[in-house]
Amino acid sequence: MPPKRNFYEILGLPRNASQEDIQRAYRKLARANHPDVNKDPAAEDRFKDISEAYSVLSDPKTRRRYDAFGPDFRQVPEDVDPETWARAGAGRAGAGRAGAGRGQGGWTGQAGPSGFEGVDIDDLLEGLFSGRAGRTGAGGRAGPGWGPIPGADQEAEIELGVEDAYRGGRKAITVGGRRIEVDIPAGVTDGQRIRLAGQGGRGGDGAPAGDLYLIVRIARHPRYRVEGRDIHLRLPVTPWEGALGATVAVETPGGEAKVKVPPGTSSGRRLRLRGRGMPNPRGQPGDLFAEIRIMVPPRLGDEERRLFEQLAAVSTFDPRRQ
Repeated sequence: MPPKRNFYEILGLPRNASQEDIQRAYRKLARANHPDVNKDPAAEDRFKDISEAYSVLSDPKTRRRYDAFGPDFRQVPEDVDPETWARAGAGRAGAGRAGAGRGQGGWTGQAGPSGFEGVDIDDLLEGLFSGRAGRTGAGGRAGPGWGPIPGADQEAEIELGVEDAYRGGRKAITVGGRRIEVDIPAGVTDGQRIRLAGQGGRGGDGAPAGDLYLIVRIARHPRYRVEGRDIHLRLPVTPWEGALGATVAVETPGGEAKVKVPPGTSSGRRLRLRGRGMPNPRGQPGDLFAEIRIMVPPRLGDEERRLFEQLAAVSTFDPRRQ
């Protein structure tokens, strides 16, 4: 039989780990190796090992017996004193029976000869997914019962257009072959997580399912660029609107807005519309920034050409000398 693995090593913890450390390590490893999440063929075996290690080390009484008697602690009668067992271990070692006591240096985590026949380790592990709390093993001894195992939390990405992220609303998505209706809050931002309680991995033996976390990704848009809750866009204006000033209409994800272009505005100037960015249900909305782009007519009519020629003749403005 291959050596039994050390439960502390399975969870990646030292022997003096706290109960909080054990719980954190279990939750992290169980989520990563749950068969509903990890499709690696070996993940289920790792998940079984992780769950068994947690079931032993999370119970202070069971953990003390494991620390005292090593991997064969289940085979040691309940009324055996750990110190007596350690002293007797030296005498039993020559006879081929278990010598896994503490000794001078304590239990090292290495399995020694058992001296107990008829115990089927596979039978002991079998109850993990069935959730039976008192499966009887060979020799009439009750095997360990892990009980209900909560489902693992899962993550998935959801891509939204800028307008959909701005308005929010109900959206149907498909995750793991399942169709789920999601209520998108108005004003979600890129990278924001939406929690769907009970929509994650299935629990075992009646335990609750895990949660599903949707990570929002804002899709690229030909007109808008979103940074946090701020929305950026380019606002084309005519040369005379930039020179004389004007109030122009601009389309935003929330509808049409009016932008006042001050006289003497050139390309590259940014105009700020407070509160016209992405909404924020819990606080201040973002702003909208309109970057000016001066656009000239691609073709000039006769009158337009005459007026531009007249302007060129009388103007002393030289942008290359500014």
